[in-house]
Amino acid sequence: MLLFKKNLFLFFVFFFSFNLIAQTYKKDSLNILFIGNSFTHMNDMPAIFNKLAISKYKVVHVEKNTLAGASFRVHTSRIDMYDKIKSRKWDYIVLQGYSREFCHPREYIDTASIPYINQILDTIKKHQVCPNLLLYNTWAYKNGFSEREDLNTYAKMQDSIICGYKYLSNLYSIPIVPVGTVWKAVRESYPDLNLYVEDEAHPNKLGSYLSACTFYAAIFNESPFGAITSTITKENAEILQKKAAEVVLPNFLLYNLNKNTSSVKFSRTKNVKYIAECTSYYPLATKVTWDFGNGKSSSDSIVVYEYHKPGNYTIKLTVQDVCGERVEYFKVVFEAPKKPKKPAKSKPVKDSLRKKKI
Repeated sequence: MLLFKKNLFLFFVFFFSFNLIAQTYKKDSLNILFIGNSFTHMNDMPAIFNKLAISKYKVVHVEKNTLAGASFRVHTSRIDMYDKIKSRKWDYIVLQGYSREFCHPREYIDTASIPYINQILDTIKKHQVCPNLLLYNTWAYKNGFSEREDLNTYAKMQDSIICGYKYLSNLYSIPIVPVGTVWKAVRESYPDLNLYVEDEAHPNKLGSYLSACTFYAAIFNESPFGAITSTITKENAEILQKKAAEVVLPNFLLYNLNKNTSSVKFSRTKNVKYIAECTSYYPLATKVTWDFGNGKSSSDSIVVYEYHKPGNYTIKLTVQDVCGERVEYFKVVFEAPKKPKKPAKSKPVKDSLRKKKI
């Protein structure tokens, strides 16, 4: 009996201290457009990203529009790029410039790139209802760019690229997807893991897979770890998945990736309370409304809501800003705690040694 009471106590401690975090999803699929050059279309990186998302049960529609070697100036001369921007409603548009485009002082960037970026952004603004824009912060060449002393090592060139994209991000308030930073972290932690093809500039399959993992972590704010892949070995895939998550997720605010995003986390506390933690960050919002699916609502951007009983709920977020009205849905599933099974009643032991009457 004493042993049973001890086990029962441990059961309750374990059961009620366990946090149940339910996975959220958005009702509609995400339409994502990649605009770039060979650093984007090599090994069809957007398709790798698409497969990652599908294997993690995300509903996405992914397209690309690229031209090898294109800078933002070259992009502006491409009619097919403008046609692609206009072709559908995009939730995310990824912008990538030439590999050395931002390895220059700000004064050079202001004249060589900014006018053309403005032209692209004006087109997006004219034909899209406030899509989420992302800057594709690329990587440096394997041994840097030997023709310039300030870029003639990998470290010099990578730091220069990071600074250039940070300048753009601050100028336009556009989030950064830090592929180059993740690339650098992989090189430092796994120096024998080659990410380049023979030209020591373009990505091999590992490099493109790393880029796709970084985009997954940046867009969905979760680790790509566990995604199914057939293009590289499982061991290498897990290394790249983990490294992307390690760099991106703790630094979401640093890269401004929380802009125009929302999330809902669910848990059941040890004293059996059903909690939904709802967070939205829309800097230009004029009104935010959380509908908790039970007749209750809140107008706070961040709210912790307690449900009184278990069940299935659909939380609806409505955001009104200069872009119009945005609506997102999240599924909540709270299960009631299971009662511990009562111990079976002990049966009397038969006295098999009892003597028979003579």
